[in-house]
Amino acid sequence: MSISNRQVISKAAITTDTVTHGLLNPEQARKFIQQTFEATTLRPLIRHEMRTAKTGEIDKIGIASRLLRAKVENTDDGYRANPKFDRIQYATTAVRIPWEITEETLRENIEQQNFESIVTGLMTTQMGIDLEDLDLNGNTAMADAAEFSATAAYEAGAYILNDGVLYQFTAAHAAGAWTGNDVVEVGSEGDAAFLKINDGWIKQISAGGHVVDRSKVNSGAMSLDVFYSTVKAMPNKYNNGKLRWIMSPHRYQDWVYTLLNSAVSNGGIITDKRIEDPAAIPVVQCAGMPDDKIILTDPKNLIEVATYGVQIRKTTEGKEAIMQDKRFYVVHFDFDPIIEELDAAAIITGLAEI
Repeated sequence: MSISNRQVISKAAITTDTVTHGLLNPEQARKFIQQTFEATTLRPLIRHEMRTAKTGEIDKIGIASRLLRAKVENTDDGYRANPKFDRIQYATTAVRIPWEITEETLRENIEQQNFESIVTGLMTTQMGIDLEDLDLNGNTAMADAAEFSATAAYEAGAYILNDGVLYQFTAAHAAGAWTGNDVVEVGSEGDAAFLKINDGWIKQISAGGHVVDRSKVNSGAMSLDVFYSTVKAMPNKYNNGKLRWIMSPHRYQDWVYTLLNSAVSNGGIITDKRIEDPAAIPVVQCAGMPDDKIILTDPKNLIEVATYGVQIRKTTEGKEAIMQDKRFYVVHFDFDPIIEELDAAAIITGLAEI
């Protein structure tokens, strides 16, 4: 019998005192992960692959074009059209979300014992939001970010920490004092600890997909040409009605403002459909996307591989639990964001700040 997401959370939040307890069965794991899918706008649209092994391969099948040949009656010319088989490698990375609740909070909260399930549900939702963020923006190069040293030289693109702030060098930096004019701020030290977990789709497309750099075109300002030049950069065979623009809400609002402002200035009229679908391609607003980039692809081309090995553990035992009068929780999970066909993905970079 099928069980609800709330039942999964309720069943999962069980007391565990050995490593063999707290492991969801495959049906529960699917339900739990499904709840993380529903946390954002993009995650329900992408392709999700469940595997039992933490590393492995996903098969993909392709069919070439122009396969038809002329027929000659009662003749076999030996021609055969064969499908193309290929494999995508995946290697999931283990992650976790730990939290704790005091017994006093549980006793005094109006929800009482139901409060525990509510918090667990909120943590599950946040897990979905964080996974989308990592799927898009993950960058293992940030693992190398160390505190700035005046005696070291740095290459353009290197990440560095300075007073708890994460920077990226925009140009090569010879050994010497910190200047601050050859770097761009990209976050905090905590952001580096988060984003270094995995390489996300933005990094993968930037390295192997179609890159449209707008930084040197009209200073990266929004225009219709931003979209049409990107469509042209992608092979026509992928322009099949399944493509979507994936951009941040701020970027979408900036595009609407740009288009409406142009229409007002020129006395024209813009229909809602033209705003919603630049180059006749719908937009997916995604809070995890950076404002200076836009992705063009079929969302099903983006894959998140996860395993059934979801573990939700809770304990009310042990010295810390007793002395601090707390309950301790942790969700264990692993995943890997991959792309089925890089040739079917494009990214716009270098857009002006909003």
